[in-house]
Amino acid sequence: MRKRLTARGVLSGLALAGILVSAKPAMVRAQAMIPPTGMMDAQHPMPMNERYLKRFPQPVRVGHLIGLPVLDEQANTLGTVRQVVRTARGQIELIISYSRWWGWFGRPVAVRLEVVGIEGRHLVSLDMDPDAYAAAPTWHDPSATALPADTTIRVALARN
Repeated sequence: MRKRLTARGVLSGLALAGILVSAKPAMVRAQAMIPPTGMMDAQHPMPMNERYLKRFPQPVRVGHLIGLPVLDEQANTLGTVRQVVRTARGQIELIISYSRWWGWFGRPVAVRLEVVGIEGRHLVSLDMDPDAYAAAPTWHDPSATALPADTTIRVALARN
């Protein structure tokens, strides 16, 4: 015994299918609004390397970084990039001429590449506050190797 499809039966079936289809994107949207673990959770901070990767690192030539100003989040100049080095552990560090006076008469301070982001023609210190620059020791590492100007590294993006 076959049932005959009526317009009412087809419409109710389509309505049920529409509810099932639209329910899944709503759940996906609700989950997307929850920040990933570590973004705003003080007990479980996101590791620095993971934050760096979430900022879409872009290829940049080392020679283009030399001389760029490094700003804090309030657009105050912390210093300028003197050189880019690779440490004995294989990490890339920016050697910043840090000074409290707009970057003038600064002392060299090593800053890990993961804590800065590029924004136009300057770098922004994203994960290192100005007090950490002031407390950082003066850089002197004879085992570090200066990277040539034509070397390409990946620098994270910063945004206002």
